[in-house]
Amino acid sequence: MSEPSTTPGEGFHPHLHDTAGRPAAPLRTRLHHIRSDSLDGDTAQSGGMRRFAAVSGKNVGSEKLWMGQTHVAPATSSSDHHHGESETAIYVVSGHPEFVFLDDSGSEPEEVRLRTSPGDYIFVPPFVPHREENPDPHDEAVVVIARSTQEAIVVNLPHLYARPADET
Repeated sequence: MSEPSTTPGEGFHPHLHDTAGRPAAPLRTRLHHIRSDSLDGDTAQSGGMRRFAAVSGKNVGSEKLWMGQTHVAPATSSSDHHHGESETAIYVVSGHPEFVFLDDSGSEPEEVRLRTSPGDYIFVPPFVPHREENPDPHDEAVVVIARSTQEAIVVNLPHLYARPADET
């Protein structure tokens, strides 16, 4: 027998409290069910993509984690950006998004393009400039993102990397 879906606010456990006997903050005393149709679009954005928060400090009271979805329209690139101090893990749900960054570990900086498929993962270290691209002319790319900070940090950049003054 299958259990019915939960409704928002269910999952509250009335016996949870902190050690001093005071009730814990309401968002921290229950499980949260975030429905796919209730994701929050009021989050940091980059041109060419839409980010939707599911788990955040604002939505559920998380203190060390942000999680949500990003949608990249067909034949679109995001602006160049990084995510500050946040580590970012990305899971490809649909489409074949490409992640572009500058590898400057060799003698000459080289732009690297990671081509992905559904089921693939990408890890983005803190402060690493990059962009997402969706080369498909018809279908959007959708990824799930988890960050090590409570809110989505997005720092949009004018370029993928700093250019010498004579090239700007």
